[in-house]
Amino acid sequence: MKQLWLTAHLDIVESLRARWFLIYTGVFGGIVALLFLFGLTESRVLGFIGLSRLLVTYIQLTMAILPIFVLITTVRSVAGDREAGVFEYLLSLPVSLGAWFWGKILGRYIVIFAPVFLAMLAAVLIALVKEIEVPWGMFGYYTALLAAMALCFLGLGMLISAVARSTDMAQGAAFMTWLVLLLFLDLILLGIMIQGRVAPEIAVGIALANPLQVFRTAALALFDPQLIVLGPSAYVILDTFGVLGYKIFALAYPSVLGLAAAALGYFIFRRGDLP
Repeated sequence: MKQLWLTAHLDIVESLRARWFLIYTGVFGGIVALLFLFGLTESRVLGFIGLSRLLVTYIQLTMAILPIFVLITTVRSVAGDREAGVFEYLLSLPVSLGAWFWGKILGRYIVIFAPVFLAMLAAVLIALVKEIEVPWGMFGYYTALLAAMALCFLGLGMLISAVARSTDMAQGAAFMTWLVLLLFLDLILLGIMIQGRVAPEIAVGIALANPLQVFRTAALALFDPQLIVLGPSAYVILDTFGVLGYKIFALAYPSVLGLAAAALGYFIFRRGDLP
């Protein structure tokens, strides 16, 4: 455990000095600042006003920005150290491969989740100062949703990093992964249902295999419990999960997917040719 925490601490220190972290932090902090600046807390959409409206917009923007940031920066972790010859020194030190790999995941998770959460927390503190009502239930669930999202794409990033043999290949694979998930938001679902060749349950099941689709639907479910905007597919989702069941699924599935991808990445990393 000591080796794991030391590796995590080292990764955190290195990340805090990196340019990508400054940009990453500035993006999410800037989003909150701009949303307040443009008076979003004073607007009303679908009955949501105040901080609720800001959080709804913030989570939608985060779903588009967070995955690509996490994937691109994480894939450099193992692949970059392999190219830099770090593993040759690693094998000569009393640090196990497991402690190094999972320590980097722990440190990177703290680094990528902290700015996103602190930006939301800053929005809450500003709302309290301005005496704006804070929807604590929405804030708590969105925090859990962002934590699951970060874990999911961190695990996928570590898997890609362990498989790729160079930093360029890792970054290219990460971008393609994000692009495929983004393009298949609703497109595969709509295409299959229009053709009418498969049962709606299968079409929805395939669509919900996409973690981005899961996050998007969960965010919608918080202010639209009946998922009216999804059309007929809402009946399949609600009949299968229910509103509460789907909210739990939206947290559990991406988390399990991220951990499984990280575990597979560690298995490949441990059995591979490190140098």
